[in-house]
Formats: sequence, structure tokens, C-alpha cells
Amino acid sequence: MGRVKKCPDLKTRWDPTSGVCILCKIRAGFQVTDHCGHDDHGSSHGPPYIQCKPNTFNDGSSPDCKPCSMCASGHVTLTQCNATTDTVCSDMRSWTTTVPVTTPPVTTQYVPAPSTNASTFQAKDMEKSFPTKEGTTPTIPHVAWAAPLAILIFIMLAASLAFILNMKRKRGQRTVIGFNRRPSYVNPGFSPLPTPACDNDLEDILNHNILSAPLQTVLDNLDVLEELVILLDPESQGIKNTKHLASLCSFPSPWVTYTYSMRESKSPLKALLEAVTSKNPEWTVGHLAKLLRHMERNDAITALAKLR
Repeated sequence: MGRVKKCPDLKTRWDPTSGVCILCKIRAGFQVTDHCGHDDHGSSHGPPYIQCKPNTFNDGSSPDCKPCSMCASGHVTLTQCNATTDTVCSDMRSWTTTVPVTTPPVTTQYVPAPSTNASTFQAKDMEKSFPTKEGTTPTIPHVAWAAPLAILIFIMLAASLAFILNMKRKRGQRTVIGFNRRPSYVNPGFSPLPTPACDNDLEDILNHNILSAPLQTVLDNLDVLEELVILLDPESQGIKNTKHLASLCSFPSPWVTYTYSMRESKSPLKALLEAVTSKNPEWTVGHLAKLLRHMERNDAITALAKLR
């Protein structure tokens, strides 16, 4: 449609009732069309909006879509740009640790076997499991809190190892076939999954096609993603959630705190999965399933079984 002669501004339209040009209404995620799709007589001849093109956004503050921002060097993308929000970046130098940019092979154990020297495991195994993109080992600046942080990490590792040994001991004492653990979370409408006796039987629960599917598949399946958000985002005492999953993926606590502060507008789990797939595109659903098994969130593994 051509320019409306009565209104030189393309973002206005002629209002025959008031006899003046009025501004077009703004809509987040969309761009206003010329004269809101109206002619000189106030009649509509086209849509008032068109959806923002890829790599552009409109947060509702402008009639036009703006190009998505790119994170500067030394910054990491916290959330990807979409039709209504711009890219959110964070300075990696302010983090207490670094985000891994590669992933260990599928056969890598996510929970290390007990070691007689916990400090040796911490120094060597962390280097093997989480190399940086250039193949160098991430370092932590020598600041005042380095020693207390190292002690805290050591205590957490020791507690985790003790918990794993205790669980293995209890599993070895089972004598009744078909014994099922109580699921860690029960949500009406979702079927909880019993915990099998070992970690090598995921293929009995999730078929090979699901295990080998890219992690992006979870983000693309809105029904499964919504179910995982309902299961993992809530903070309940004694139940591991998205915060624990982010920790297993080596995301720092400031990043987790930030995503939970924004949960009114975006799910922390969705933000986590987007960040992981962005930095580790080779991750599969099998990687996520193993982490959920380690968290004993078998209800979430059940949700993954619904992927098609």
C-alpha cells in the first residue's frame, strides 16, 4: 500500500473520527506496518503488524524491530535473542568459575569413582573432563577467597563420594527382584519411573533414537520441555532441581542466581538448556539423561521418553 497523503509519518494512520493522524499501536515481537495498514479514509487494507525477522527483536518499546546484539569478546551469552528480548551477556571475568565449551565423550563417567587422594582427583580429573575450547586448562585467579573455595569444593566432593558409596552398598544388599525406589518427585499426570539397579540400562528406558538425538530436540518439543520445567524448576527441600543440574554442568552460582531472578519471564531450565546447546552443540539427550539419573530425578527421565 502506498504512502497515506494525510499522514507523512509511516508509523501513524489517519483517524477520520478525530480528523488527525494518530500513532500506530506497538506490539512486542512485531513491527508496525506502514500507516498500520490503513488508507486516507481510515479503512484497513492490510495487517497492522508483521512478525520480527530472524535475528531481530522488539520488546514493545518501539514500532520497529531492532537487530539482536552480539556479545563482545570476553563475554558469554546468558540467554539467546528472541522476538521479544535482546541477547543477555555476562562478563566471564566476574564468574567464580568458567563454563565448559566442550563436553566429555558419552562414555565419560559423570560421577568419579572413589579415590584415595581426593585432591589429586580434583586437580587431574577436572582437567581431563572439562578442557577449554583451545585445549588449555581453565584457571581460577589467586584471590583471597581461593583457599576457602577449595576447602568447600573438597568437602562437597567428599560428601558426594560418601553418598555414592552408601547408595552402592544399599543396592548391593537388595535381595528382592523388582524392588522399586520411591520416586523423588510425584506430579499429578506424570508417571514416575523406578530407579534401576545400575546406570547402564538407560537404553531399556529410552530407546537409542532418543538417547542419540541432539539436546536441541528437548527445546524443540514444547510439551516435553513444559513437563521438565514443571518438574525441575521448583525449589523443594530435599529434591534436586535445575540448580543442581546447572552445577553438574559446571555453571557458576552467579549464573544460576541470575537465571532464577528472571524466572518470572523465562524458565531457568530453558535458559540452562539453551546455554548448554549453544556452547556444546554436540550434546545429546543421553547426556541429559545421565545427569538426571545422577540426580535421581527419574520422573524427568520418564518425560524424556515422550520425545518423538
